[in-house]
Amino acid sequence: MAFPEDVLTEQEEVVLHLAPHWKVAVLPIAVLLLSVTGEILAWVMLPGTEGGRIGLWLVTAILLWYSARYAVRPLVIWRFTHYVLTDERILLQHGVLVRERRDLPLNRVNDHSLAQSVLDRMLGSGTLTVDSIGDQSAVLAGLPHAQRVQNTLYELIEHSPAPDDEADSDDETALEHETAPEPRRGLFRR
Repeated sequence: MAFPEDVLTEQEEVVLHLAPHWKVAVLPIAVLLLSVTGEILAWVMLPGTEGGRIGLWLVTAILLWYSARYAVRPLVIWRFTHYVLTDERILLQHGVLVRERRDLPLNRVNDHSLAQSVLDRMLGSGTLTVDSIGDQSAVLAGLPHAQRVQNTLYELIEHSPAPDDEADSDDETALEHETAPEPRRGLFRR
């Protein structure tokens, strides 16, 4: 799993570098095996006449299309997807020819939740959803060792530096100058 080191800052350290769980690759591999089996069956079962050869070419073209779309493409995407947790941020990267990278600073994370099905719990995988300030969220689907990753993320968030202290001090001075609102009297009046 190669991840470009030039993306990281000088002081930043990689805590976890993960790829989606191997269970994501099971269905594409099954499709690939079924396609190969179908091709072998068509080659054996179709007659050696001109019509049989046309049928074999037709079956080959259909199976190549389905293999490329439902087997090779998901396997390549699975191979080139990276989930990287550093001591400063979460990096999500996917793509082969066109690469997309998303960064979420740890000090901007509001919430993180883990969803696991029964199969996910047996395999130790899950889907981790990380919500950050500004209604942004990142979904780490098919995450291996999901509970350990969530615990590590929690520890990293707790130890990450707080956002700018200047913004906090400005808010405090603004609150000092405001007066407290009058208590409400009645249901619809002040």
